Amino acid sequence: MNDMNVPKTDSIAPADVLETLASELEELTPELRKAASYVLDNPNDVSVSSIREIADAAGVKPNTFVRMARSVGFEGYEDFRHPFREAIRRRGTDFPDRARWLQSLSRGGQLGELFAEMAACAISNIENTFAATDADAMKCAADAIVNARHTYVLGVGVNNSNARNFTYLSDMAVDTIWTIPRMGSVATDDLARADERDVLVAMTCKPYRTDVIDAVDVARELGLTIIAISDSAASPIVVGSDHAFIIDAETPQFFPSSVSTIALLETLLAFVIADAPPEVIASIERFHNRRHAMGLYQEEWKDR
Repeated sequence: MNDMNVPKTDSIAPADVLETLASELEELTPELRKAASYVLDNPNDVSVSSIREIADAAGVKPNTFVRMARSVGFEGYEDFRHPFREAIRRRGTDFPDRARWLQSLSRGGQLGELFAEMAACAISNIENTFAATDADAMKCAADAIVNARHTYVLGVGVNNSNARNFTYLSDMAVDTIWTIPRMGSVATDDLARADERDVLVAMTCKPYRTDVIDAVDVARELGLTIIAISDSAASPIVVGSDHAFIIDAETPQFFPSSVSTIALLETLLAFVIADAPPEVIASIERFHNRRHAMGLYQEEWKDR
């Protein structure tokens, strides 16, 4: 029992730890068996509860969980719970459990670690997203938008603000890009007059929104060019799309990160402007000159 070695690595799945624990159950002392049984019945508690909290729930002393962890090859309880916390961090459990995990970091005084993880994930997401595509793919998608009669940009939930930001910026140059769903509408209705002359830019990450999937299906039937932005090549909006961009949305949070989505959309817009006719630049200049003339910007600090 004590000869087994379970290294601390992100590759260990919680299910493997639980299987090992179950196989050793009969060899444990009564107190250790009580702790192990609680873990087997309540595995999600391992990731979100402190050792004192889980010991109280199991009716044993905190040190019992330390000894239980060591009995199956871990150096201590923190090593034992590491695979469970990684499963949540990598979205291996549902959103409420991830929220509880975040709260457990705060209670445990580990917000410095969370801060560092957030920064590392943001940088890594952008690096991985741009590594997964290239300028040629971006130009092809931009060409489709520039040559389209209309471009519909679809995002719901947190992606709705990402879609609206893309449309807001593009409106300075062209007036053929619209965000859907419109206020009080649904995306499938907004595509009712679309056809093969149009483009749909759609985005969704796990868990995939059915309203986005349904709208993409309708767009395909109508012959639109589909530009899909998602977090997996197996995403239902990516499969069968004309242009696809796979983004990394990793985060310690309980909802997907938008950092790489925003970065990719900003890059796509830059390609659209670079690919557009010369009068587009003149349109942007008129837009900003008018704003300056209307006093919408404060040029320098003024005493008040």
